[in-house]
Amino acid sequence: MPPRIPRQSVNEPGSNRTDIDATLGEELAAVVSGARRRAVRDGDRQIDSAHLLHSLLEYDPEVRAVFEDGPQLARLLGYLVQRSIGYGLRWQGSVEDSGAVPVVTEAEGYSPLAAGAVRYAGARAARRGDDRANGTDLLAALVVDPQSRAAEVLGRAGIDAGAVLGRIEGRAERAF
Repeated sequence: MPPRIPRQSVNEPGSNRTDIDATLGEELAAVVSGARRRAVRDGDRQIDSAHLLHSLLEYDPEVRAVFEDGPQLARLLGYLVQRSIGYGLRWQGSVEDSGAVPVVTEAEGYSPLAAGAVRYAGARAARRGDDRANGTDLLAALVVDPQSRAAEVLGRAGIDAGAVLGRIEGRAERAF
């Protein structure tokens, strides 16, 4: 019996996933790998922004620190865990694309919005003078589009995506 979800191979002709993944550091490669496993387990064909958010929270302590309130973080993780058994089921079989981020059509394994977010994170790192994006770069990219699934999950957890972006920007300013 063939698998339900097509394999997401880096070596497929026309794939530019390696181009996208090249902007990620070692720590974000683990985040993407976790998001990819989560997408397959959830029965989704592509990594979306909520998969990336979930993996960021799981793997990156700096991202978790952006959510200063312990109950807020717990509520957010609760919504992300419920995704595969509850409200996230309505997302299965659909492609995440709000239209706010330029459409990326050839990003194998990523939804158009998630591919755009990874690219945005790389550009954000480049503006800072870094070769590789970090977790807060990717988090900023995920919450900048209010129509993303990550922003929707934040909203359901009672967290304002704009406030999260403000905390990220504030941390970046203090770092300089």
